Amino acid sequence: MQELFITEDGIRYHAKLDRPEGVEKCPLAIVFHGFTGHMEERHIVAVSEAIRSLGIAALRVEMYGHGQSDGEFRNHTLYKWVTGGLAVIDYALGLDFVTDLYITGHSQGGLLVMLLAGMRPKQIKALIPLSPAWMIPEKARAGEVLGMTFDPLDIPEEIHNEERTLSGNYIRVAQTIHPEDEIDRYPGPVLIIHGDEDEAVPVEYAYKAAERYKNAKLVIVPGDTHCYDHHLEQVTEAVKGFLQP
Repeated sequence: MQELFITEDGIRYHAKLDRPEGVEKCPLAIVFHGFTGHMEERHIVAVSEAIRSLGIAALRVEMYGHGQSDGEFRNHTLYKWVTGGLAVIDYALGLDFVTDLYITGHSQGGLLVMLLAGMRPKQIKALIPLSPAWMIPEKARAGEVLGMTFDPLDIPEEIHNEERTLSGNYIRVAQTIHPEDEIDRYPGPVLIIHGDEDEAVPVEYAYKAAERYKNAKLVIVPGDTHCYDHHLEQVTEAVKGFLQP
């Protein structure tokens, strides 16, 4: 395992690269966490290990304001995550051992990879959104973000819940994003995985995304939560089945 930082315009993104042993060239999958998350979460590590078991390298990355990457949580926005994500893709494509590139992300990271795949459809061989929170922009336009409510036409400078504070710029940015546009731009294979008892992202959004993509498979994990607390093995098996050569 190689620990590193990927730098974009002065911002450092903390990353860990796990390559399969005894292989000179192989595909690589970038793995992104979600809102408030980090690369060492149980489900992020499990998916990365499942990917590596197939002979595919896994690059786990912590995004702006999360984990050991630069920036404060309160100041992160989807724009910052997108520009960071594009820099990570550029880094991955510049690695001399990489033959193909896959991207996967959980929750807000799932929204991120949906956006990135639409922006870089020729470079992304396959896409795996996990419990993707692609309703965030829609909810922001309606006056709700992650359980916090506000006037969508009079955005406060900060919004709070019991644990976190976000700048109003997070909402201003989210309101401008339309994930449907990037879904429509990506023609490649997509695997969407979602628990049907997800407490954070309604499972209906997984069905809507699967219907909209041109080439999508949807795996519903019965009785499971947003972070797959009960049946994580079903998630990793679905990922392996999808990426198996």
